[in-house]
Amino acid sequence: MPCYVDTSALVALFMNEEHSEALGRWYARSKSQLIASTWCVTEFASALAIKQRTGQISEDEARLAWQSFERLCANDLSLLPPSPATFHHAALLTLDAQSGLRAGDALHLACALEAKARTMLTLDEVFAKNAKRLKMTLVKL
Repeated sequence: MPCYVDTSALVALFMNEEHSEALGRWYARSKSQLIASTWCVTEFASALAIKQRTGQISEDEARLAWQSFERLCANDLSLLPPSPATFHHAALLTLDAQSGLRAGDALHLACALEAKARTMLTLDEVFAKNAKRLKMTLVKL
């Protein structure tokens, strides 16, 4: 069964963050097929650039994280290209003002639903709340 991985978890997997160790342990023992939207590539690059601009990481740390991320994408993470219908579904998810969803997170949720993923790995609370609302099981670290 596929597990959809949100960019928040991917960043923490390759950077030194609060949940990095737990994510590393989960990844090492996971037997799930890992999937994500191709959108996570842009989000991951953006997160590295923001961390670099704000002095949280060096250029070398960003380069190493990017290389590790590319290896993950080549070997263990299936990237799904969103279709026009997926973008429309994401738009409908964001129209629900009570959801608190941002466009990027809605796109991830729409991709996960389209791929019939029933499990979600995310560190984002609003994203997690909406995944649960859509009957997805959250990975517990």
